Amino acid sequence: MKRPDDDSTGPAGLRDTQSEPDHRRIAIDRVGVKNLRFPIRVGIGTGEPQSTIATVQLTADLPHQFKGTHMSRFLEVLHAHGPVLHPEDIEHLLRTLARRLHSQSAHLELEFPFFLEKKAPVTGAAGLLDYTGRFSATADDKSTDLVTTVIVGVTTLCPCSKAISSSGAHNQRGQVTLSLRTRSPIPLAEMVTLVEQSASSELYSVLKRPDEKAVTERAYANPVFVEDLVRNIAEHTNHDPRIVWWQVEAENFESIHNHNAYALVTKRP
Repeated sequence: MKRPDDDSTGPAGLRDTQSEPDHRRIAIDRVGVKNLRFPIRVGIGTGEPQSTIATVQLTADLPHQFKGTHMSRFLEVLHAHGPVLHPEDIEHLLRTLARRLHSQSAHLELEFPFFLEKKAPVTGAAGLLDYTGRFSATADDKSTDLVTTVIVGVTTLCPCSKAISSSGAHNQRGQVTLSLRTRSPIPLAEMVTLVEQSASSELYSVLKRPDEKAVTERAYANPVFVEDLVRNIAEHTNHDPRIVWWQVEAENFESIHNHNAYALVTKRP
């Protein structure tokens, strides 16, 4: 069985092996391209769209009657979309891909670094701090599911250490992964701020001595367990009417243990 718009001999009489029938009658859930690096410009919520390099996984289902998919079409659809990517554009991209491949659904995972300028809290010294963003989406002819994720570094200070020590308390860097389904797009920069405000302190790339003093004292005044960190974020997301579903996980790279502390919480239906 040939695809409706495919010539089995292809251009210049070349054989189109992918469109030939397969008699095993096993449909494939996802097939496509993975670990593709692609230049994009993405809006982060502050200023003009930011240029970055994304790592892309783009896939679609393959009906049981076809031997293979046409890998080149994944790249053609991605390239035709253009370099600027907004969350609201993903649905059109995926439906175009599904139509080109005669698939029921298409899927996109796109991960990229982005940067925000951070000013030190006392001196105002400016520096760029990097974060990771991710869009994960599935679309068929009826609906689109989009999950937006940010991965944010933070500082946490241990409440137990502070409570039992006559002076000082151990602290460490942590990493928070916040994923959202929303009724309307929430800027990546806003998601970052939500995470940072839930920790003992945010991170900076440039700190002078007065700044270091301020950051250290801020963390000491605001101790949080890894459990507190995910609960703080969950509490904020629960009260945001734009958010339909959320998941937050945190990992602390412990400074006095040879293991990491970890917590995850997901919104229940």
